[in-house]
Amino acid sequence: AEGLISVEALPLVRQEEPNAVNVAGVDAGAVRRRSVMATSCGLCGKGSIEEIHRFFPPLPSEDGVLVSRAVLAGLTSGLEAAQSGFARTGGAHGAGLFDAGSGEMVVVREDVGRHNAVDKVIGHALLRRMLPLSRHVLLVSGRVSFEIVQKALGARIPVIASVSAPSSLAVEFAEASGQTLIGFLRPGRWNVYACPERIGP
Repeated sequence: AEGLISVEALPLVRQEEPNAVNVAGVDAGAVRRRSVMATSCGLCGKGSIEEIHRFFPPLPSEDGVLVSRAVLAGLTSGLEAAQSGFARTGGAHGAGLFDAGSGEMVVVREDVGRHNAVDKVIGHALLRRMLPLSRHVLLVSGRVSFEIVQKALGARIPVIASVSAPSSLAVEFAEASGQTLIGFLRPGRWNVYACPERIGP
């Protein structure tokens, strides 16, 4: 939630030495940490939505992204079909990235933590040099928190959807960030909480 970084593995000089990586793109002086931060915590290290927007500017309202009702109606079945971990255990959250125009599934990842599942999806895109994800929909299987919307904004994802509810802070942040936020997504019905202009016929 703090920003996107690049990680480069360093070659081993001697086999007995531990693996090492170079991490670039982090401005330690720009981010004042007030407390310990976990992957699921975005706001505790920031003073306000305006401060977050200094690092992740809001998305343009006229970006040309349009998600049809037919595409939205088919997203949940695509995510469910790809959630092998949930099918086996009933205890894994899923996150999926879909093309906004065609509804084609790009990647689905699972984890016991819904925030970690989102991190895996964005990490997949980062490693494949797909960012920014400005023509994609992020679908999550659990509640949409403020932190999930913030992660999506960092990856420039314009549409976030969930089969569950968003938090009130997630709605506020999505509205301020120009992101379309959809909750209770089911085939044929859903609630739009922010920026409905990206939902087409």
